[in-house]
Amino acid sequence: MVKHLWAPWRMSYLQCKDERCDDCIFCVADKNDEDYERLVLHRGRLAFVMMNKFPYTNGHLLIAPYRHIADISDIEDEEMLEMHQLLKLSRKVLEKYCKPQGFNIGMNIGPIAGAGIADHLHLHLVPRWVGDTNFMPVFAEVRVIPQHLQETYRLLSQCFADFQKEGCN
Repeated sequence: MVKHLWAPWRMSYLQCKDERCDDCIFCVADKNDEDYERLVLHRGRLAFVMMNKFPYTNGHLLIAPYRHIADISDIEDEEMLEMHQLLKLSRKVLEKYCKPQGFNIGMNIGPIAGAGIADHLHLHLVPRWVGDTNFMPVFAEVRVIPQHLQETYRLLSQCFADFQKEGCN
């Protein structure tokens, strides 16, 4: 007998009829009022941190410059420095909140390398735990994420705010 795994929150992504669906998800510079919907957790001067709406694991974060650039050779040194500073901050936040046993950190440059959004450079920070992958992606093409995105967003945004208050960047 086939069992069902219900994930009704994903339907809004699958059936998006909004003009924002054609927008680059990383072009958020002047859209502060949409941070909750876009899952933006922290804003720097030249770059920002957001949650991945289709995460590999709980707490999968993306770090991107505000400028819409695709090629790493086009990034300014200040932008790259801030992205890496945000990477350090994000790791501290995830260590405090998620207590992962390791991390995957990387960039996919170009569609052939796996970049789902190849036109806007971004960094992935993926927390990892022993046993965080299982048979579901292999047999059912499904990832099991243990917490709803909005709940993770609420907790992580509070952690980022706490770190900012403490001056822990």
